[in-house]
Amino acid sequence: MSKKPTASSDAKKAAKANTETKPFLTDVKALRARARQHIEDGAVTEGYPGDREAVLKLLNDALATEIVCVLRYRYHHFVASGIHADAIAAEFLVHSNEEQEHADWLAKRIVQLNGEPNMDPAGLTSRSHSEYVKGANLRDMIKENLVAERIAIDSYREMIAYIGDHDTTTKHVLVKILEIEEEHANELSDWLDGDWG
Repeated sequence: MSKKPTASSDAKKAAKANTETKPFLTDVKALRARARQHIEDGAVTEGYPGDREAVLKLLNDALATEIVCVLRYRYHHFVASGIHADAIAAEFLVHSNEEQEHADWLAKRIVQLNGEPNMDPAGLTSRSHSEYVKGANLRDMIKENLVAERIAIDSYREMIAYIGDHDTTTKHVLVKILEIEEEHANELSDWLDGDWG
């Protein structure tokens, strides 16, 4: 009695047949020739499958969002007052510095894609997904920063879904930023439970 092939073994056979008929990489000579074409494009090669202009717009909007967050957190760091303000203000500064790092990662990626990071203050808040809200007291500041982080989280999730596997480097940058934004949101949410005056 012969064994009936399983779906798993059929898939393995199909994958093996595919790798035997189709080379994993482009012919090395063709790869070398392609690399010499449009050399001024740097990291953006013919094989870039994404919509570069759309990705650059997404990244510049994210950059504006991060810059607004840097400024809002830094403002809150300096003006926070109340009995527990010192500890929270110190964390606002940490968050501000991390948002600045995100902005730097985004600007670097924009340049790698032959784009220009838009850091022009004119229109910065209109390009940003989050708002610059001062807050009346420490609790308001925590709340406004939490709202901004929640906006950033949803924005980054949508960007990651839009990019998919068309630009793995940009996707990696956005996933890394999203992870930190989620940490910020969790911290801020915990702080709202305190009595900050």
